[in-house]
Order: sequence, then structure tokens, then C-alpha cells
Amino acid sequence: MPPAGRALPCVPIAVAPNGGRRTKADHPALPIGPAELARTAAECLEAGAAMIHAHVRDGEDKHLLDADAYKAVIGAIRAEVGERMVVQITSEALGIYGPEEQMAVVRAVKPQAASLALREILPGTANEAAFADFLLWMKTERVAPQFILYEPGEAVRLDALRRRGIVPFEEPPVLYVLGRYTTGQTSTPADLLPFLAPGQPVFRRFMTCAFGRHEAACTIMGGLLGGGLRVGFENNLTLPSGETAAANAALVDAVRSGLEAAGITGMSGEELARDWSSL
Repeated sequence: MPPAGRALPCVPIAVAPNGGRRTKADHPALPIGPAELARTAAECLEAGAAMIHAHVRDGEDKHLLDADAYKAVIGAIRAEVGERMVVQITSEALGIYGPEEQMAVVRAVKPQAASLALREILPGTANEAAFADFLLWMKTERVAPQFILYEPGEAVRLDALRRRGIVPFEEPPVLYVLGRYTTGQTSTPADLLPFLAPGQPVFRRFMTCAFGRHEAACTIMGGLLGGGLRVGFENNLTLPSGETAAANAALVDAVRSGLEAAGITGMSGEELARDWSSL
């Protein structure tokens, strides 16, 4: 039991239910389209998720950045769960889109939140001015960014951009990705340690995501260290038992149960929205 008067830790759980690569050939319950994503949002909310990270697809189920498609998905999710979840869109390039297109779709949708892979949306220094203007627009319009970081050096780079004023958020949300998108990728909890090593920038609003069957162990470790968790079919289809998860909600339930066993509670969507709205 925690000391009297001290609140239990509270961290957010996010679900990434589809991603831009997998199809129903990988799992028949992978949600594609507004109705399926809305149903998944409701199931994952019930299981303990505070946020849904949504990808949209084209008519051939290929990765898409399209404002109308995003608006349709956001509308369907809101009709199903109201404001009880943060709805985050992705600006992921997937080797198809450039920084200008990534920023343009976020501006066109003006979502509650958007993920930004730093290495994709700012691959060099040439478009720093446009990137700074874009982030200032996000701050003004209260669109919460979450910076996706694939290696510790990217965290150092983000912190340097923050110090220079290119990133106008004092404590920006980040996502530490443990491992890379490779065939057979399996992350381990130790992959988180370099992001949190002495001398690394400290990002209070961090989440962790991981690939493969150790997803729960990796993300729960992040939760034990005060960070949020992101799980779902985008990166993993397997429960801690080794069985294939029947649905995204089963992955959310597994990490929520693990957190609760350690005395950690899951943040609600309303609580996460309030936190990120203060950026």
C-alpha cells in the first residue's frame, strides 16, 4: 500500500489498432474503416485505453494520409465514445509522403492530437523554418503533438530543437519505439534503458511501444517508470501467454491488469486530454 495521503501512480494506455502495414490477412479482426475503428475504440475504452492512434487506408487497404478519410474516422469514433478517449491521427510517411504532405494533412484535419515521427517530418535542417511554423500552429490551435523517437539520439535532437525554440513545447509528449519495423522484430524491456540512461533528456510525458510477443513486458516496464503505454495490432498480435489476441482490447486488458497488479492505475481519456491541452 502507498503511504497515507499519497495517490497511486496514474499513466495513460493508448491503443494503436491497425497501423499502416498489416491487413486482415495478418489478423481478421484488424480494424480498417470508420465503423470498425469506432467499434474497436469502444472495446478498448472499456478495457482501459485512454487514447486511440488511428491510421486510415485507401481503397486497396494501403496507407493513406487524407483529411476526409481522417474526418470520417474521427466522426465515427466520437459518435461511439464521445470525448472519453483522445483521438490521435498519424502523420507517418511510410516511404510515401514528404514532410510538406505530412504537415498539410494535420493542418487540414486539425485533430485533437497527431503523432509526428521526427526523422520523417524533419529529416534534415532545410525545412526547419516550415517545421517551426507548423508546430507553432499546432500550439495555437491546441493540437497536441506526440514525437515518435526511434533511438536515443533522436531524443537528444528533439531536446536541442526545443532549446532552440524550433519546438515550442516545454514538455512535449514523446513515444519511445523499442526496435524497428523489421521482419520478425521482437523488442525486449532492456531496449527502453538507453532512452532513460544518465545524460539523456528527460521527457515527463513519455510513452513506450514495442514489437512482438514481449510488448506487454516492455510497455509495463515503461509504466513502472512513470510512462504511458501504447499497445495494439499495429506492432503486435500476441498476448503475454503466447496466444494470438482475439482483438486489440485483449492487449489493452493485459497491460492494464499488469499495471494494476503493481498498484498503478490507468489514466482516463478525459485526464489525458486535460494534461495534453496544457502543452
